[in-house]
Amino acid sequence: MTYVPKGSAVDGPYALSIDPKRAGWTYSQLRVVELEPGGRHSFTTGESEWIVLPLTGACTVQTADGIIELLGRDSVFSGVSDFAYVPRDARIQIASGAGGRFALAGAKCERRLPARYGSAPEVPVEHRGSGGCAREVRNFASADAFDCDRLIAVEVITPGGNWSSYPPHKHDEHRPGVEAELEEIYYFEIEAPGGHEGFGYQRVFPSREGGTDVLAEVRTGDAVLVPDGWHGPSIAQPGHAMYYLNVMAGPGQEREWRICFHPDHTEGYR
Repeated sequence: MTYVPKGSAVDGPYALSIDPKRAGWTYSQLRVVELEPGGRHSFTTGESEWIVLPLTGACTVQTADGIIELLGRDSVFSGVSDFAYVPRDARIQIASGAGGRFALAGAKCERRLPARYGSAPEVPVEHRGSGGCAREVRNFASADAFDCDRLIAVEVITPGGNWSSYPPHKHDEHRPGVEAELEEIYYFEIEAPGGHEGFGYQRVFPSREGGTDVLAEVRTGDAVLVPDGWHGPSIAQPGHAMYYLNVMAGPGQEREWRICFHPDHTEGYR
């Protein structure tokens, strides 16, 4: 299932749980856990590294090495959040005094790196594109911003009416120096000014015969899986900014984000 509507991938405490078995691939994973005030959630990291990223609210992340305090944020649209990296083969507890919603972005990995705190002010924020293709990219765990074994994760804010993930691009082949093979998850939230819910659209189309082909209307809590193919644009409804969390990982020996743009689209908009 490439399009994952809200509520279709609930698993125990997780409002959304996408693991390699469900996705039909090997590395990339995403969970979203919602905690009531005073709530706690414990999990074992297994063979994967994880980043705990507040979507709304603050929390503490307890590891064998101590407690990491995350200030979090009011919402994904209010700004960049701090985050916690936790290693494979560990027992983790997340606790939130006021409650909140927290993303767990993961990737199956080999190396066991130390647990670490990621500071919000140190997250590189990139303003990419221009005009109707302008968007904000928060590179909190991009390949060149934060050390992980395989996991790559970034956030994107697309203003209402704009396109992002454009021109369409792909990363489904290993071509040294040109393209890296990466499995990718898009998790969406749509701004709701005045309480009016919004929507967006996500396009994925084949890069080879029989490849992934989907045009999905997306709303808060939905996800789209990109095992292969050209993906983009991501389109935000006018008046409603679109947020998406990208989680990526792949088999390459080097942790790198190398993409190939579709030759039939103007690269000047990227």
